[in-house]
Amino acid sequence: MPVEIRELLIKVAVDESAGKQNAGNSEQQGGGNPEEIVKLCVEKVLEVIKEQKER
Repeated sequence: MPVEIRELLIKVAVDESAGKQNAGNSEQQGGGNPEEIVKLCVEKVLEVIKEQKER
Protein backbone atom coordinates (compact mmCIF):
# COMPACT_ATOMS: atom_id res chain seq x y z
CA MET A 1 0.00 0.00 0.00
CA PRO A 2 1.60 3.32 -1.04
CA VAL A 3 1.92 6.19 1.40
CA GLU A 4 0.85 9.64 0.25
CA ILE A 5 2.37 12.73 1.86
CA ARG A 6 -0.09 15.60 1.68
CA GLU A 7 1.88 18.21 3.58
CA LEU A 8 5.61 18.72 4.00
CA LEU A 9 7.01 21.33 6.37
CA ILE A 10 10.58 22.55 5.94
CA LYS A 11 12.24 24.84 8.46
CA VAL A 12 15.46 26.67 7.67
CA ALA A 13 17.75 28.84 9.76
CA VAL A 14 19.51 31.56 7.77
CA ASP A 15 22.83 33.03 8.84
CA GLU A 16 23.29 36.25 6.84
CA SER A 17 26.94 36.72 7.76
CA ALA A 18 27.83 33.30 6.33
CA GLY A 19 25.87 34.12 3.18
CA LYS A 20 27.85 37.27 2.60
CA GLN A 21 31.12 35.36 2.91
CA ASN A 22 29.94 32.71 0.45
CA ALA A 23 28.76 35.36 -2.00
CA GLY A 24 32.21 36.88 -2.07
CA ASN A 25 33.79 33.48 -2.69
CA SER A 26 31.43 32.64 -5.57
CA GLU A 27 32.29 35.87 -7.37
CA GLN A 28 35.98 35.01 -7.13
CA GLN A 29 35.27 31.59 -8.66
CA GLY A 30 33.75 33.13 -11.79
CA GLY A 31 30.06 33.02 -10.83
CA GLY A 32 29.69 36.80 -10.75
CA ASN A 33 27.81 37.31 -14.04
CA PRO A 34 24.26 38.26 -12.94
CA GLU A 35 22.67 37.59 -16.33
CA GLU A 36 24.08 34.06 -16.42
CA ILE A 37 22.91 33.37 -12.87
CA VAL A 38 19.37 34.57 -13.68
CA LYS A 39 19.31 32.45 -16.84
CA LEU A 40 20.33 29.32 -14.91
CA CYS A 41 17.74 30.01 -12.21
CA VAL A 42 14.96 30.45 -14.76
CA GLU A 43 15.93 27.16 -16.43
CA LYS A 44 15.84 25.31 -13.10
CA VAL A 45 12.45 26.79 -12.17
CA LEU A 46 10.99 25.82 -15.55
CA GLU A 47 12.32 22.26 -15.11
CA VAL A 48 10.64 21.98 -11.70
CA ILE A 49 7.33 23.30 -13.06
CA LYS A 50 7.50 20.86 -15.96
CA GLU A 51 8.14 17.94 -13.57
CA GLN A 52 5.20 18.99 -11.38
CA LYS A 53 2.86 19.12 -14.37
CA GLU A 54 3.93 15.62 -15.46
CA ARG A 55 2.86 14.16 -12.12
